[in-house]
Amino acid sequence: MEKTVKVLGIPLYNQNIPNAVAELIRICKEEPPQNRLVSATGAHGLVYAQENESFARILQDFYWNLPDGMPSVWIGRWKGAKQMQRCYGPGFFAETMKKTATTTIKHFLCGGKEGVAEELKEKCGKKFGNYNIVGTYCPPFREMTDTEMKELGQKIQESQTDIVWVGLSTPKQEVFAMKLSKFIQCQFIITVGAAFDFHTDRVKRAPRWVQNIGMEWFFRLMMEPKRLYKRYLHVVPKFIYLNFLELLKLRKV
Repeated sequence: MEKTVKVLGIPLYNQNIPNAVAELIRICKEEPPQNRLVSATGAHGLVYAQENESFARILQDFYWNLPDGMPSVWIGRWKGAKQMQRCYGPGFFAETMKKTATTTIKHFLCGGKEGVAEELKEKCGKKFGNYNIVGTYCPPFREMTDTEMKELGQKIQESQTDIVWVGLSTPKQEVFAMKLSKFIQCQFIITVGAAFDFHTDRVKRAPRWVQNIGMEWFFRLMMEPKRLYKRYLHVVPKFIYLNFLELLKLRKV
């Protein structure tokens, strides 16, 4: 069965979090490391991919693009993926941590401001019973040099991790993950956006009902208006507009 549906030309995973986590665990146990790149991709990433061809190619090369927001899920279902459910980055992270807590699968946390990844390591033990975190790293805000990436790659290799979690922001985290994949060998490199901040309680999550009606973006805008208003003022109307054109067959993707 085909496990993707294209939304604005980007293939999105059309199953659910439990299926994705079960497949991730099976791969870690049974298949050789292949640096499978996974992104939790919302409207922001999909719209940015329409404006940046190189970023679109990055997402198209990812092993999975998990539908991080409900609007993408609604479009996917409209296109026939009736079983498609939201695969929210923080939710995927939490479920993976829970399900791998009693396995030998190892994790490396890469992202957040200084100290966030180390704090998340402690939270994973307390919240999810997962003590298989074998390393943490806080990347600088600027782009890292090849020398720095090589040093980070060596640190990750020495940790013998199976999964590297990247918690930055789109598009920086996907570009970072693609670049990092050239310096390491592991099972998965997974970008999960604000998951680091959510699970360390630095950012408040929207109530479940707000998430379900596709308005989490508005909740986050109210929480961080100065940082997010320009993004959402651009992303939300354009996401609707581009999908509307596609619906009317006025746009090819």
